Amino acid sequence: MAAMLDPVLLRRDLPHVLARLQTRKNPQPFLDEAAFGDLEAQRKAIQVRTEELQAQRNTASKQIGQRKSKGEPADELMAQVAGIKGELERSAAQLHQLQDDLNALLLGIPNLPHDSVPVGADESANVEVRRWGAPPVFDFEIRDHVALGTALGLDLDVAAKLSGARFAYMHGPLARLLRALGQFMLDLHATQHGYTECHVPYIVNAQALQGTGQLPKFEADLFAARKGGQEGGGDSLYLIPTAEVPLTNLVQGDIVAESDLPIRLTALTPCFRSEAGSAGRDTRGLVRQHQFDKVELVQIVRPDHSWQALEQMVGHAEAVLQQLELPYRVVALCTGDLGFAASKTYDLEVWVPAQDTYREISSVSNCVDFQARRMSARFRPEQGGKPQLVHTLNGSGVAVGRALVALLENHQQADGSIRVPKALRPYLDGASEVRSAAVS
Repeated sequence: MAAMLDPVLLRRDLPHVLARLQTRKNPQPFLDEAAFGDLEAQRKAIQVRTEELQAQRNTASKQIGQRKSKGEPADELMAQVAGIKGELERSAAQLHQLQDDLNALLLGIPNLPHDSVPVGADESANVEVRRWGAPPVFDFEIRDHVALGTALGLDLDVAAKLSGARFAYMHGPLARLLRALGQFMLDLHATQHGYTECHVPYIVNAQALQGTGQLPKFEADLFAARKGGQEGGGDSLYLIPTAEVPLTNLVQGDIVAESDLPIRLTALTPCFRSEAGSAGRDTRGLVRQHQFDKVELVQIVRPDHSWQALEQMVGHAEAVLQQLELPYRVVALCTGDLGFAASKTYDLEVWVPAQDTYREISSVSNCVDFQARRMSARFRPEQGGKPQLVHTLNGSGVAVGRALVALLENHQQADGSIRVPKALRPYLDGASEVRSAAVS
């Protein structure tokens, strides 16, 4: 499997690569320049020697043919060719090992931020792009989503008894509302935004996660379904942290026709994350869960179309929030807040009244050729020429659980019932509000 950063760029302009990487969040496993230089020097030396041997073999093989055509002996030359063959095989094995070592070094290195990404150390340097909708003003004491949800069928105690912290058990009106939200989002993207609806495996192998960038760096964030090796047997398998993994890996190892691009895919799946490193954050309610539902959007496009596709995908996620009548803002992430595989990311942050702030509900990213290089995913140009790497993009369209949080809090009414936005009513038999039997 190829490394994720372009090796030609690394060899040609290593200082620029290092400078761009240093703008990212620290600590990060940035490139070990000394180790890279040593491996590259060995690779280059063996490559030069290999080319010399190939030239010697070709010359000797030509001379063998000439001697045989004249009936002259060629034993010495044939022995020379046999010796060259053995050295070439050893060189090939060394090159293969060096490439494996280079890949191991580079697999933990994040993508390069695009030049348009604002430079900053952390989320405080993110740049607000626009806002939509005004936060609601209530003439009664507002409740948070836990209080509202509990009256409608949220039971965190049962979830904790069954699975521990950061899981949710829902029944009745709340469970139906969650399902309606997911169905609404899927239908919107499939019928109006041109995505193909997919049903995907919820368990994937390590190769798929390495292709999209979750492995090897973020293994602590994953739930292992089966560990490979002698004891586990077979490949390691993991619960998906996002449908981005099975959707993007659709083109793993493939060369697709240019006429088949763009590929637009969407899926509603549960997502499983251990939330390593987030102890103490959002421990109350549904904001940060080990298991949550999300509608994912993925596009696989030609390189010259990916930046236009990024803006388009942000609009697709915005359409969900607009139709749900939820105030939000769009934020361009700075270099220090970018995800591992992203070259540029926009976050959509929805208004959460009980917290009196905006909270992330969607991230939309252009990964350019970073994932494609890891997956060996290419397309064949219609005009001919060598296959080229595709560009991949992904985004939440949107996180269903967080949409539920925002809907409960923004559309709450004085008696604890929830007003249903018009776009969602067809999924709830036309109901204009959701209430529990206890709400009169």
